[in-house]
Amino acid sequence: MRSTLRTRRPNRKGRAAKAAAAVVAGAMALALTACGGDGNDDTGSDGGETEKAATVKLPKLDGQKLEVAAVWTGPEQDNFTKVLDEFEKRTGAEVSYVPTGNNTSTFLGTKIQGGQPPNVAFLPQVGVLHQFADKGWVKPLSAEAQAQLDKNFSAGWKDLGAYKDKQYGVYAKAANKSLVWYNTAAYEAAGITEEPKTWDEFVQTAQTLSDAGSPAVSIGGQDGWTLTDWFENIYLSQAGPEKYDQLAKHEIKWTDPSVKEALTTLAQLWGKDDLIAGGKAGALRTEFPKSVTNTFSGDTPAAMVFEGDFVAANINADTDAKIGTDAKVFPFPAVGAESPVVSGGDMAVALKDDKGSQALLTFLASTDAAEIWAAQGGFVSPNKEMDLKSYKDDVTRDIAEALLAAGDDFRFDMSDQAPAAFGGTQGQGEWKALQDFLKDPSNVDGIQQQLEAAAAKAYEG
Repeated sequence: MRSTLRTRRPNRKGRAAKAAAAVVAGAMALALTACGGDGNDDTGSDGGETEKAATVKLPKLDGQKLEVAAVWTGPEQDNFTKVLDEFEKRTGAEVSYVPTGNNTSTFLGTKIQGGQPPNVAFLPQVGVLHQFADKGWVKPLSAEAQAQLDKNFSAGWKDLGAYKDKQYGVYAKAANKSLVWYNTAAYEAAGITEEPKTWDEFVQTAQTLSDAGSPAVSIGGQDGWTLTDWFENIYLSQAGPEKYDQLAKHEIKWTDPSVKEALTTLAQLWGKDDLIAGGKAGALRTEFPKSVTNTFSGDTPAAMVFEGDFVAANINADTDAKIGTDAKVFPFPAVGAESPVVSGGDMAVALKDDKGSQALLTFLASTDAAEIWAAQGGFVSPNKEMDLKSYKDDVTRDIAEALLAAGDDFRFDMSDQAPAAFGGTQGQGEWKALQDFLKDPSNVDGIQQQLEAAAAKAYEG
């Protein structure tokens, strides 16, 4: 057990969470309209007509070279580059970007131990922050960065980036990971007029779509992290927030009956090859970006894909589908009494103790950076002071409003709270176990044993 693992969040049944869920449900139930482009007018760096005055003061860094590392590739990388471009423009620094691949902690650990860490890195797992802080690899925020963080972020998001009474991280990018995106043409062809609200309705909808000739659900099973999100949403809705917190801290074992129930529920979908695009074998060969393009392009697109708000970036960049018209979204269906709300995010930290690194963290904590990023699409920020008009489309704006309405009343991604060896490494731990489960969904007890063995080893380590 890692006593330092910070996982407890306020009870999701509070009024803020119910308000947020209402916002999401109401927004998604509407005939959502369209990609506006109004956000682009808010930032000079994105070619808008008027340039918004800077709200954060940055030092001059002429000639300094900085390196930033994060997991994003493709459209997500392109969108983030717009933020770095503005930082370069304001400071005179030269910033290069390097993708980490899915094994972020391994990539960064190798760079750090080799004496060549990037200046700033985005950590997708809270557990990695704790491990890096224990090793002395991350640097606390400067007074300037802390001031922006205090001004623009709620206590819950600040707490996730803190460890042992020191503030290290800025959650510049957040995610609502409880969304199902669907191809409206596939729904219409199958005669489906209502979005499913419960798990039973969701499975039945998938069967109706399959019977009508559409691959029902596209799953990016080659990327194990997507499978952890499936499990977490089912577990949170079915077992409840208290059990969720206990499992996240490994206070209960993965052999607990509540885990068996969640896996058995998940097998109702994963156990039916005809409901999965390409079948189980095809899903295990499909990376996350491809799972999105499989849903909104091609001759026989899939009807649905589950993942967070960042799906919008792939839809915008890699397909001709229009969000709100061709592509719509609804909350993850309720397995228990309520639909789940699982949040995730990427935390920026400094791996070098220098002026440039802290200046970039200061900028990333500002409303300026959040608004530039939001204008690109496929991005949600927990920055509570940013102008919501910056968001590129109404769908994403509604998702962002729901996130802010929840305040500190949310549950954070369970696997991202775990030690990286269990919750954040390709080919091992939870990622590997759930890929094995997708391959053979009948092996519930065996997968529970596999999960518990890996968790016990990682948490004790």
